[in-house]
Amino acid sequence: MRILGIDPGTITLGYGVVDEEKGIITHVACGALTSPPNTPLAERLHNIFIGLHDIIARYQPEEAAIEKPFVAKNARSALAVGQAIGVATVAVTEMGIPAHHYTPTQVKQAVTSYGRSGKGQVQEMVCILLELPSPPEPSDAADALAVAICHIQERHLLKILAEQGL
Repeated sequence: MRILGIDPGTITLGYGVVDEEKGIITHVACGALTSPPNTPLAERLHNIFIGLHDIIARYQPEEAAIEKPFVAKNARSALAVGQAIGVATVAVTEMGIPAHHYTPTQVKQAVTSYGRSGKGQVQEMVCILLELPSPPEPSDAADALAVAICHIQERHLLKILAEQGL
């Protein structure tokens, strides 16, 4: 199964694509969609939409995992990230791909086994799990890979629970 992970942002949106087969997770691609900070928000959101369409067309993921926003101190920033999440959700859904959402704590828990792990710990575990020589740059790409890994872990857990009749 091919998963697209998305770490939303309006200036930098990280994406990561991984394959999972028989419990083995492999890195396919990762990177970031970026817009200059002085670009109007509507244009940045449009760039996200178009960029995600291109990524989906190139890598053909079967499912997408998108990180939910955390509660930010800056309300304007939190609203912008929420809009980026909405655009990402619409972009993948429009392409017929199921979208799943995870909190930062869920992602950290799935990747590091500790929900309050630091960014460095998450990046290190992404490298270990995907056998990468160094953390992907920008860090948003590594975060997106972590979101994809979280989704794979969640799918495995749900499968086990279903097999147990729970």
